[in-house]
Amino acid sequence: MEDGYDYDWLCIGSGPAGQRAAVQAAKLGKRTAVIERGHIVGGVCVDTGTIPSKTFREAVISLERSALRNGSYRHSLSDVRTNAQALFSRVAEVEQSQADVVADQLRRNEVTVLMGEASFRDPHTVTVMSADGCRVVSAANILIAVGTIPALPPGASIEPDLVVTSDELLQLACLPRRLAVVGAGVIGMEYASMFAALGVEVTVVDKRERPLEFLDGELVDELLHQMRNTGVTFRLGETVTRLDIIEEHPRRVVILLESGKRLASELVLFSAGREGATKRLNLAAAGLEADERGRLAVDQHYRTAVPHIFAGGDVIGFPSLAATSAEQGRLAACHAFGVEAGPMVGHFPIGVYTIPEVSTVGEPEHVLTVKKIPYESGVARYREIARGHILGDDSGFLKMLFHRESRRLLGVHVVGTGATELIHIGQAVLGLQGGLEYFLTTAFNYPTLAECYKVAALDAYNKLVS
Repeated sequence: MEDGYDYDWLCIGSGPAGQRAAVQAAKLGKRTAVIERGHIVGGVCVDTGTIPSKTFREAVISLERSALRNGSYRHSLSDVRTNAQALFSRVAEVEQSQADVVADQLRRNEVTVLMGEASFRDPHTVTVMSADGCRVVSAANILIAVGTIPALPPGASIEPDLVVTSDELLQLACLPRRLAVVGAGVIGMEYASMFAALGVEVTVVDKRERPLEFLDGELVDELLHQMRNTGVTFRLGETVTRLDIIEEHPRRVVILLESGKRLASELVLFSAGREGATKRLNLAAAGLEADERGRLAVDQHYRTAVPHIFAGGDVIGFPSLAATSAEQGRLAACHAFGVEAGPMVGHFPIGVYTIPEVSTVGEPEHVLTVKKIPYESGVARYREIARGHILGDDSGFLKMLFHRESRRLLGVHVVGTGATELIHIGQAVLGLQGGLEYFLTTAFNYPTLAECYKVAALDAYNKLVS
């Protein structure tokens, strides 16, 4: 233990970054503690974010398949609408299971868990407030991994069953007949597609002309097409100025748009951005300051302006993924204790768990065009693959981009069933600097969606030699 502090390494937040950082430090023989302000360990990822939303998605897909199989789709949706908790019960089970896994991992590595709200007293000292009282702890090194919170809607407060963020959405007593989603980012698009699959009339509003701009354009086009087929209406290029609650019976919400339009809905999901959860940390006492969105700036080693205080995960901004957050936490712990660790690999996969799901790794076409990198594409459509027929998915596709001269793989982009699993083959080849030759000479299991890689490679080869 360093210089008489209570701990060598203190992680504020037990999400992916805090959890992985704590375990890494413990494995280095450091006395480590984690502070968690929620009711369970695992942070936003387990409590209100990644795990709940993805579990809800699987429950929706399972219900959809069962209802279609039994020929009782409308009846099943009606039951769910009036008893949403039956659908959400699986979410609670998985949340608790994952929290137990995180807690067990921390316990096995002898990491102390302190439940309560953290705030700095000075750069090395933190106060932990809980229902049991106040506790003061000190640490030689500290990691801030508090994640983010949803931005609040303009002109209205959070009201269950009327105006909610993603934090409250899965606590509904019953599903609405009409849902308006403000914000066509990852969270908004995911939930819009899930509720549409349940027969809810969904309208998505966003000030941008095109959602998910970081994704390959063809993937977004296909996703929008399939979501429109399930009844989702998109109001793009529209800025929300205010939400008004109409107190007449039945109560409803009216969305006022900058263009003068008004949209009425039974429920509004406000998902237009997130902010770093740093307001209650008393950062000034530690010599730190967050930006206007509550986020912290770090260097390449995840060190803040105060040398012994690090930050990782969503609180430092892009890419704000659970997987990358975990790696940031691990690397921060290594750098804090002088363990040599290289930078995080740049080719990390991105998964968007809409229905259908979308995943990508490497560069999209529009970025390669801007960079003036010569490339050729190869596409495989699920309807050409036996596994696609078996799964009943005739609209998914996989696209690979290769350098025209070196034939190295530059990017892989997938939309359809299993996209977030399928992407890892491309990720491995990209990370190993492989290219077209690998896919042309490799045999894939039959029948699998992995065959898409062979078909797409042959498509690219035919274009390159023509």
